[in-house]
Amino acid sequence: MSAREDVDFFSEASLIENPYPYFDDLRSTCPVLPLPHLGVVAVTGYDAATEVYRDPATFSSCNSVVGPFAEFPVPLEGDDIGEIVDRHRGQLPMHEHMVTMDPPAHTRERALLMKLITPKRLKENEEFIRRLAERQVDGFIAAGRCEFVRDYAQPFALIVVADLLGVPETDHDRFRERFGLTAAPGAITGEQVGDGGDLNALSWLDEWFARYVEDRRRQPQRDVLTDLALATYPDGGTPEVAEVVRSATFLFAAGQETTARLLAAALKYLAEHPGSQDELREHPERIPDFVEETLRLESPVKTDFRLALRSTTVAGVEVKAGTPVMLLNGAANRDPEHFPCPAELRTDRPNLRTHIAFGRGVHSCPGSPLARVEARVSIERILDRTRDIRLSPEHHGPAEARRFDYEPTWMLRGLSKLHLEFTPMGAGS
Repeated sequence: MSAREDVDFFSEASLIENPYPYFDDLRSTCPVLPLPHLGVVAVTGYDAATEVYRDPATFSSCNSVVGPFAEFPVPLEGDDIGEIVDRHRGQLPMHEHMVTMDPPAHTRERALLMKLITPKRLKENEEFIRRLAERQVDGFIAAGRCEFVRDYAQPFALIVVADLLGVPETDHDRFRERFGLTAAPGAITGEQVGDGGDLNALSWLDEWFARYVEDRRRQPQRDVLTDLALATYPDGGTPEVAEVVRSATFLFAAGQETTARLLAAALKYLAEHPGSQDELREHPERIPDFVEETLRLESPVKTDFRLALRSTTVAGVEVKAGTPVMLLNGAANRDPEHFPCPAELRTDRPNLRTHIAFGRGVHSCPGSPLARVEARVSIERILDRTRDIRLSPEHHGPAEARRFDYEPTWMLRGLSKLHLEFTPMGAGS
């Protein structure tokens, strides 16, 4: 066992800033590797990760958000624990949300959500995204500098999802205030959004969307909230208000977090590679491919989890029933067997859209089309209105000794702050 294999992924601070050497070391040993901590099997190979993602009958999503910390009241014994999981999954965190469900329950809930994310709705939403991007840039363009996560990425991603779900523009400022993004913009934290120490920091979202849904069911209108309120299951059944709200609030919370991280990763790369700024200004049609490579290189979801329901093998490695399987998306997306020269951003890769930043299979991210539009429009507008985007040496140090702060979590990969400097387009000319 190498030194890196003995590292505790869940507590090693050095992996927060740069986990990729660790990922490479695990993969070079074996793309499916049992680790000495918490009984985890780490999947770092692209083919192996794809195999697990596409087999929900064998690998349950019940532990997707808590990983090896899922606790059952009885031992997970035997070569088939499906019945045990079904009997006790209601005791696991976020069991009521689609992200932890397995088919057929997941199929039913996802069908409800996909009625909200239609091509027509996404096209309508894109018009709003362009207006919002302009307004957000207006707020800092004259200063020639910004803290990008606070001044653009977080508030932008927040309001885009709110608009997709039909939240009236008259309520947008109220959402910004509840997330601490108005008078004193900052990171989204439980202390800012919770009420009185409520463990569910987003409980107020449930209350608001419940009011929206109940109001539209009483008095339907020609708007997105009515579509949300009147959506039905594939069998024609009408979901309870709580079930509709659950889908809306989960999309709201999950969509903004990952998109904000994607935007920050993209701007960090552009600031570090001035030639890429010039190339994309001259060839904006290449921006979508740039977004795909950013997703591959800096996957916002660092790790996803599954629980093996039956004893099986993955890539020739035995995985016993009850094993927490750690899918390291950030590692699989840098597998040199699938992506040659994986540490390089190459927009001409013939397979650049095969990355698994949005997962794969039945649980692939339903909001991925929206995230792609948000990133494309944001980069277009920012490049159109600035030149010479660069990192602030005051905050990130000189070029030979850069420093960055990343969110201290084993689940997500993202900058907590990104200080940029730039010249507003047209200034000094």
